[in-house]
Amino acid sequence: MARTLAFDSTAVIKKARSLFWAKGFEAASIPELEAATGLSRSSIYNSFGSKRGLFDAAVQSYLNEIVRPRLQPLTTENVDSDALIEYFDGLISIFSQPDALPTSNGCMLINTASSPLSTDSHVSAVVQTYREELESAFSRGIQAFRGDLDSAVQQRLASTVTGLVVAAFALVRIAPEQARTLLEDAKALVISEP
Repeated sequence: MARTLAFDSTAVIKKARSLFWAKGFEAASIPELEAATGLSRSSIYNSFGSKRGLFDAAVQSYLNEIVRPRLQPLTTENVDSDALIEYFDGLISIFSQPDALPTSNGCMLINTASSPLSTDSHVSAVVQTYREELESAFSRGIQAFRGDLDSAVQQRLASTVTGLVVAAFALVRIAPEQARTLLEDAKALVISEP
C-alpha cells in the first residue's frame, strides 16, 4: 500500500522556492532544503525524486504563482490599453522596495539562465519558454496601447522591451536603481515609439 504524504506539498514547494530563488540551485544545499522545508533528505528524495525534482517543482510554482499572475492583465482576451504601462509601473514600484523578493532576489529564471544549470536542455527550454511568454504578453500590451503602429514595428518593440525587462531582472539585486531605469526606458519606448 502506498504511503500518503504527511505534509503539505504546496507549502514545502513554496519554502524550497524561496531558498532556490535566494541562492540558486547549485548553492542551495540539501541540509538547507531540509531546514527550509522541514523534510528529511529521504522525504525530499521520496517525494520529488531528487533535489532537481524539487527545483523543477519550485520553478513551476514560481511561474504559476509569481510570474503569470503579474502577466495576467496582458494575457486576457481583451487587454486593457494601459495594461503594459501598469505592468511597468508596478514593477518599478516593487524594485523601489529593497526587501521585496523580486528586488532582493531578482528573477528566479533569469538567475538560473546565468548558472551552470542552464546547460541542461530541460532548464534551457523552460527559460526560453519563459522569455517567449514575456515577449508574447508584452506584444499583446503593445498592440492594445499602440494599435496605430505597424505590426512589424510592434513586434520589434516587444522584442526590445523584453530585452530591457530581462536586463532589469538580471541587474536588480546589485543595481536596483539601474534596473528601474531600464524599466523606465522600456515604458518610454512604448509611449514614444513613432
